[in-house]
Amino acid sequence: MFDTESDVVFVKGLKVEAVIGVYDWERAITQPLLISIALETNIRQAAASDNVEDALSYKAVCDDVDKWCKDIKAKLLEHLAEQIADRLLANYPCQKVTLSLAKPTAIKPADAVGVQIARYAKAVEDKPVEKKDNDA
Repeated sequence: MFDTESDVVFVKGLKVEAVIGVYDWERAITQPLLISIALETNIRQAAASDNVEDALSYKAVCDDVDKWCKDIKAKLLEHLAEQIADRLLANYPCQKVTLSLAKPTAIKPADAVGVQIARYAKAVEDKPVEKKDNDA
């Protein structure tokens, strides 16, 4: 999760109770999810100012992810992971999100099963470069 040269704000092992699963019995209960997130972002301003207003709020990230998991009620971890990554990129100043999402009670002999994805912010469209008078 931290194989990067960029600044990272991270959340490790966020515990969320949510409806997740494809079976009827899974749709009728909540199950525990373990979520880890790495948000690649520039932390220089917060580091220089020592002001919380200049920082990406991991508390807000945790609150939002908890709410999204409960609201989405996904059948597949893959769908939920994609939805969370898209929303993080849309709502927080980050260039890349790496997210792991695990169901620790899904397969009894396993500690957990899950998915990990990495998603990037959409690239800014290249604007045509204006030629200077001395460019030929």
